[in-house]
Amino acid sequence: MEGMLNNRPHLFDSIQVAFLLADAHSKILYANQPAEDLFGYRRAEIEGQRVRLLFLAEDQAYFLANIIYLSLYQDGFKGELLVRRKDGGKIFVHLHTTSFKEKGETFITFSFQEIQRLKNLERKRFEEEHWTRLGRMVEEIAHQVRNPIVSIGGYTQRLLRNGPSSRSQPYLAKILHETGRLEKMIRQVEDYIRIPAPPFQKGRAQEVAEEALQIFSVREKVDGVSVRLEAGGMKGEGEFFIARESVIKALLNLLENSLEAVTEIPGKRRKAMIQVTLLEDREVVGISISDNGQGIKKKDLPLIFDPFFTTRPGRVGLGLTLVKRVIEIHGGQIQVKSRLKKGAVVTLYFPKDRRRRVRRELLSPIASSLGQ
Repeated sequence: MEGMLNNRPHLFDSIQVAFLLADAHSKILYANQPAEDLFGYRRAEIEGQRVRLLFLAEDQAYFLANIIYLSLYQDGFKGELLVRRKDGGKIFVHLHTTSFKEKGETFITFSFQEIQRLKNLERKRFEEEHWTRLGRMVEEIAHQVRNPIVSIGGYTQRLLRNGPSSRSQPYLAKILHETGRLEKMIRQVEDYIRIPAPPFQKGRAQEVAEEALQIFSVREKVDGVSVRLEAGGMKGEGEFFIARESVIKALLNLLENSLEAVTEIPGKRRKAMIQVTLLEDREVVGISISDNGQGIKKKDLPLIFDPFFTTRPGRVGLGLTLVKRVIEIHGGQIQVKSRLKKGAVVTLYFPKDRRRRVRRELLSPIASSLGQ
């Protein structure tokens, strides 16, 4: 190890990331030139210090101890965090750690990459993709709006030519149908655009699900459909950080989709059923909506979240697009399973705590003695 360190100008300074070598007690043995540049310390100031010198005070009790534990006893750590510079400034970095043994001694490597620039590039790419999607959406809106308007104009002209009579009633019905479709489309576009951004407030999954079901039962005709709430999968209070109104809208969209699916069963050979199931583990809360309806064709599954994709005439096709966006702003995941003519299951997974477990509690009793 000493020989390797003696060759450090050639070996380590050529690495284009901030690199630290520490012993098993997290004492820094070596820092390369990019580490000096990133943290603002000279090598003489940083070598011989504990790695905790670079960590924020609030991260030292759990986060740093867990990082060292994972480095020594697991496969290392990979993740993002804020670290501090000599001047007190904070830097957002990606950290990769690992450990190795040399002549009976254990060493830990710390590789820091400053990612603010990468984040800016990622944000720019995301914004470009967003505007591309928005452009496609606007084009599709124009197409979707044009057809009802043509119908409205044509039927209205007929009414004007023929004068009010019983023969005009079907045309009036068409006008009402098409204008209603336009209103619903505009309402869904507004819902998509107006999803609130963080911060969120704590809420309970069961309360949110019950509220959504109550609104659903008032809004929709569910006669002949069994609608159940199953909370047996809950292992605690089911609390998570939530934009409540947005999640309820997402659940209502899923419930409406399920209702349409079960009422389309030919001949209704089996009892129509919709079930809302609550799930929970250490990290996530899940809300699952399942039905025994028509299901989704395999070829359609990759498309169901695309704006305006729908297989049902007269539908707008923004419901699942909104659901996906709600999940994205919560940092969660969505899972869809379906078998044609058997039904579908859509599960929304929400993180219980926007901080990862590695930041908020010790992963092992062993970690309690590390990082100090």
